[in-house]
Amino acid sequence: MSVVKINVLTVPAEQRDTLEKRFASRAHAVESSDGFEWFELLRPVDGTDNYLVYTRWRDEDSFQSWMEGPMKAAHQGSNAESGEPPKPAASGSTLWSFEVVQQAAPTSA
Repeated sequence: MSVVKINVLTVPAEQRDTLEKRFASRAHAVESSDGFEWFELLRPVDGTDNYLVYTRWRDEDSFQSWMEGPMKAAHQGSNAESGEPPKPAASGSTLWSFEVVQQAAPTSA
């Protein structure tokens, strides 16, 4: 059964561009991970500061393997100028977890 992980990132308006550029610079970093099924970065449009990072995985073990490997390595990078890790664009983060119990796809016409 697939699992969905939604990371809710609180991003102040002045940090939105930074966050989106960071995700764009890491585009395709997750696609080759074993068990990965889907990714979406969702920008808020209704007055909230919450971005949603949606990922779908074959199972919990696949997600945990990615968290302990590629994701951890990606967040340990440093700023080329200072040698320090870049400051987070988000001021808060909450991880939601779900199991997929039902799904639908468009029917072909």
